[in-house]
Amino acid sequence: MSIRLRLTLLYSAILALTLIIFGAALYTIQAQETMNSLQANLIQNGNRLAQSILNNYLNPNSNPPPRPPGPPPVPIETLSGDQTFNQLRERVIVRVLDPNGSLVASPFAGQEQDNTGHALPLSADGLQTLKNKQVWWETSSTTGDPLLIYDIPVIYQGNVTFIVQVAQSLAQRDQSLAALSRTLIIAGLLTILIAFGIGWILSGITLNPIHHITQTAQVIGNESDFSRRVDYKGPNDEIGQLASTFNSMLVRLQDAYQGVSRALKMQRDFVADVSHELRTPLTTIRGNLELLRREPPMPAAEQSDVLTDVVDESDRLIRLVNNLLILARADAGQSLTRASIPVRAVIHEACKQAQQLDRQREIVEDVQDLSVTGDRDALKQVILILLDNAIKYTTEEITVSAKAEENRVLICVSDKGRGLSSDTLEHAFDRFYRGGTESNVQGFGLGLPIAKALIESRGGTIEIESQPENGTNIKVRLPVAHS
Repeated sequence: MSIRLRLTLLYSAILALTLIIFGAALYTIQAQETMNSLQANLIQNGNRLAQSILNNYLNPNSNPPPRPPGPPPVPIETLSGDQTFNQLRERVIVRVLDPNGSLVASPFAGQEQDNTGHALPLSADGLQTLKNKQVWWETSSTTGDPLLIYDIPVIYQGNVTFIVQVAQSLAQRDQSLAALSRTLIIAGLLTILIAFGIGWILSGITLNPIHHITQTAQVIGNESDFSRRVDYKGPNDEIGQLASTFNSMLVRLQDAYQGVSRALKMQRDFVADVSHELRTPLTTIRGNLELLRREPPMPAAEQSDVLTDVVDESDRLIRLVNNLLILARADAGQSLTRASIPVRAVIHEACKQAQQLDRQREIVEDVQDLSVTGDRDALKQVILILLDNAIKYTTEEITVSAKAEENRVLICVSDKGRGLSSDTLEHAFDRFYRGGTESNVQGFGLGLPIAKALIESRGGTIEIESQPENGTNIKVRLPVAHS
């Protein structure tokens, strides 16, 4: 069952319950009001007739009271007088009984044909109640129509002399109530039917944005196009918030999808580059081994050269594998030690070791007495990588500095070499990318990527500032160590 149908049914059910409660209350109030009106009418007529009998017929000086002349029933006018009888409301049935419940008087003394000469029903309990000088209400349908009967005892000198019965048909009231109930039922059903149709239309309009979001999600899932967005221009209600949240989720999915795509591309490029770098020394080693197996054997001097070449290529493979292991550990997030590292001592050791690569090169140290949080070996390796690159690509002096910068330590390795172009800067941290084109410059293009991975794994940053013919400045920022 769809949400649209459930909402429409819910609206209709609430409306139906409301109409049922309203209709039942209205019916009950109408039934009670009409019954009260009938009772008030009967009480007024019955009391007036009883009082008229006391005033016109019963003589206060006679004891016992006189009996009506002639055989019963006698006309009621004989007991009450013409004026009182004529003032009775239409459709009101009156009878006068003796204390034992026998008919004494009726309109026109029974000369009418519609059961006028018969007494109205009176139960034994009712007769006993009247003898006890209390009024009695009773309903009966023995005459064909339902009647509401009001019985009043006429008390003379402390005794019940007559019983006045006043009745009125309930048929008209029942017909009115039946018509009211039919009207309420028909009107309620029509109202619910109309409300169902209106609710179905309104719920469709309300849920249309959700349907649009669903269609957009299906298109995105089928086409894997995370650049699409939900076009919602309504108010910022629950549906508006849903559309906004969905669009925000699409932004994150698009970023993640693009990140995964870039990672897969980098992985493919990385595997291709590694394969290329490994194939060259392995091919060289295999070729040299084939030369050593050649018959007749090579001269001893040539064999020595071949073995030296094999050793050099093996060392090159070892360096490449070590660099790849460092990158793999950094990518895998393997934890390095976190300790307070004296920057001046580490930089001095790295500069002293780098000086061995080119004893003629001047390396200037301008280092403050600071400490950073990180791994000593990793920091030293980063400094060595930066110094090695500077030595390879410049013949000028190299400056290594360290100073405090807010809550970080800024380490700079600067040279006055030929600098880097904008295209080279863009790919400086790409693995196996080499900015220099000289054939005599050795390396795998893994130095700066290793430095970047080691620095960022310690919560630091590394950046390169360089312009052609204006030298290069590499800045490393690491968290300062607090005592």
